[in-house]
Amino acid sequence: MTSKRFAKSLLLGAVSVLALGSASHAADALVSVVETSAFNWSGIYVGFGVGAGANVHELSSDFLPGFSLNGIGGEGVYGELTVGYDYMVSPRFLIGGLLDAHIGNIETTLDVAGLEASVQETYGFDAGLRAGYLFTPNTLGYVLGGYSWQKYELDTNAGFDLDWDQSGYFVGAGVETAINSNWTIKTEYRYTRFGTNDDLLSEFGLPDGALNIDTSRHTFQVGANYRFGAQNGGVASFEAPAYNWTGFYVGGAAGAGASVHQIEVPPLGGLEFNGLGGEGVFGELNVGYDHDFGSWVAGVMVDARYSGMTSELEVPGGSINLDTDYGFDVLARVGMKVNESTLAYVLGGYSWQHFDLNASSPIGDILDWDSSGFSVGGGLETAMSSNVTVGLEYRYSQFSEEDFSSELGLPDDTLTSTPSFHTVRIGAKYKFN
Repeated sequence: MTSKRFAKSLLLGAVSVLALGSASHAADALVSVVETSAFNWSGIYVGFGVGAGANVHELSSDFLPGFSLNGIGGEGVYGELTVGYDYMVSPRFLIGGLLDAHIGNIETTLDVAGLEASVQETYGFDAGLRAGYLFTPNTLGYVLGGYSWQKYELDTNAGFDLDWDQSGYFVGAGVETAINSNWTIKTEYRYTRFGTNDDLLSEFGLPDGALNIDTSRHTFQVGANYRFGAQNGGVASFEAPAYNWTGFYVGGAAGAGASVHQIEVPPLGGLEFNGLGGEGVFGELNVGYDHDFGSWVAGVMVDARYSGMTSELEVPGGSINLDTDYGFDVLARVGMKVNESTLAYVLGGYSWQHFDLNASSPIGDILDWDSSGFSVGGGLETAMSSNVTVGLEYRYSQFSEEDFSSELGLPDDTLTSTPSFHTVRIGAKYKFN
């Protein structure tokens, strides 16, 4: 899937949630409300965050037309510092600018025959703009985008190392909510696409275009911001809906993410490669039940999804794809109310996923299998009316090792794969009274 389609899918999903917020408030004007003190979103803020994510490197060469591999995948965590400024252009709409600096270890690793190598994202920064809509006086949904710069390092134990930088753009979406008179917390997803690096091997005397690298990244962050002067908000110009979290609900979500497969081939010098990467978007339906315990909420949920996350090898006249297609989760969650209408929560439970290895015609299907595992994650969810909530959620999913040796007529444990996912979804739920 092209970077433009990724960006378009993300922005359409985010704008849909913002539109849902406007429609929900208009349609639910007569529901009970609670008194709310206004939070002043205009002004300067500073903050910090921690996050996780994955990247995918697409490799190609000008000297091998028609060949490309998307991709080589890496995963890891990072920390970030941010400074920004927001301005309320109306009682519910906000615009602002931000500057972030981050350091992390999202990396791809290879161990084989005594060679140890890794490609790691080390440090970088983003500069961008954002536009937001106040779901309630204390909770903001927003989209953002801008310029991104990243430093990479190739480290080996074989006497050669490289470092380079790439620049590109990012787009994303988030939910931010006030927890007291100055502090807010947020959950945020970003899709970043970097420009082509075509001179990576010039240091070894090879011409430009001998190896082209196009990198994309999917990250999720939990952050906290300190807003100067936020306590001077005064009386709210609108009110937050009263919301009881107890009840059954149905919902849906649109999301994006990346997969990383750890490949192990012991007969090939003990090869361990983490990993083979893929990326894409997905849709999800869910049903669940929550119980409101006052300041805390606990519940269970079942969801089913269909995904377009894929790894692709293109060759002249065709392609080979490793698709992550359909799956389901059975999860439990526990949350804390951070204000009158917003829930911060963590979740975890069982996950099942189907995989499909296929090629273009005339080969077709090659191999398919399913794998069980677990998912953990968390998010922010806020009430839009007495029945509707919206939220942004991250999950890390780890699946069991799959042994392909018997299918290839080889001894056990000759070729195995262990997949993991980093996914983020923007969702809405309808709770029955």
